[in-house]
Amino acid sequence: MDNVDTATRQLMAENESLRARMAQMAAQAEYNHEIMRRHQAFDLQIVAAATFEELVGTILRTLPVISELDTVTLSLVDPDADIHTVMLKLGVQFDAFPGLLFCASADDLDFERGPSDVPRPRLGPFAPATHRAAFPHPPQGLQSVALVPLLRNKRLIGSLNLGSLDPARFTPALGTDFIEHMASIIAICLENVISNEMLKYIGLTDALTGVYNRRYIDRRLVEEIARARRQQYRVSCMYIDIDHFKQVNDTVGHQGGDDVLREVAARIKAELRMSDALARFGGEEFVVLLIDADLDSASRVANRIRASVANAPVQLASGELVSVSVSIGVATLDDFERDHAIEGVAQALVAQADSALYQAKESGRNRVVAST
Repeated sequence: MDNVDTATRQLMAENESLRARMAQMAAQAEYNHEIMRRHQAFDLQIVAAATFEELVGTILRTLPVISELDTVTLSLVDPDADIHTVMLKLGVQFDAFPGLLFCASADDLDFERGPSDVPRPRLGPFAPATHRAAFPHPPQGLQSVALVPLLRNKRLIGSLNLGSLDPARFTPALGTDFIEHMASIIAICLENVISNEMLKYIGLTDALTGVYNRRYIDRRLVEEIARARRQQYRVSCMYIDIDHFKQVNDTVGHQGGDDVLREVAARIKAELRMSDALARFGGEEFVVLLIDADLDSASRVANRIRASVANAPVQLASGELVSVSVSIGVATLDDFERDHAIEGVAQALVAQADSALYQAKESGRNRVVAST
């Protein structure tokens, strides 16, 4: 009888253990399913990202949450700082992305190469000296990291850097298929978005002077007036014209005229803030959009620009010096006319600055006239 009871108890214990293991496996399967669901949603988010800012924000802010990581950074190979420069000009606020890093060469990422000369992920304990470039501001207690190459057609375009306080999260023995798959999707999305942003920038930029073109400033004016209506700040506009530019072309030729246009654009830009916008409107005309600036402030900036151009001759590529000056009309949007379409208000603001410019030229040129 005792033997039967013992056997029954053993069987019950085994059944209980089996049920516990099955429950654990079911819980793990449910957890894995939830992780997979999160990552599928993440994939859809990054594929749908329309801008560089949106894509990078999703990677750096969403990935740590869905993957239960303590830090995520993104390193991009940017040899001539083209990506950084263009994104800055398109308005990307890099301060919002401390985890976005740039390196001058793919060699800086220091990946080991596989049999086909393809970079391989690096997993293991966090070493401050070794991983400082990928984690310049690591969280306290960072224990293990994974540096995953971002590849496009076997070309290294960056690195996805993952970190955890768990020392067992990333080890050299860990399989990398999942994170390599994720990195491949991120690499495709990055390349597509960066290419699209570059094309957008080219389409909004004046090829000769490197400043924005009329298409950009027309669009930006509408955006800023809408924002100014909401936040109640002033928007000012300058219309700038190079005086007697036809005579410049006749005297030094069109190549010399191009040198003058480039230098005047550079001098105007040097007097502006990052939040302001400068565009070549056509020919020898430029328009400046000043954000959160009243008429007095805008007029002071305009006078600095006028003096900057007039006080020093332009040196041409030939070495010849040419004296030039500009006339400037300034206007400020004080009454937002909320019952009027924003596009019409924007056009009226530019027209007001243009009218003030006409007065400046009629008054003798090389001067600033503020529209009241």
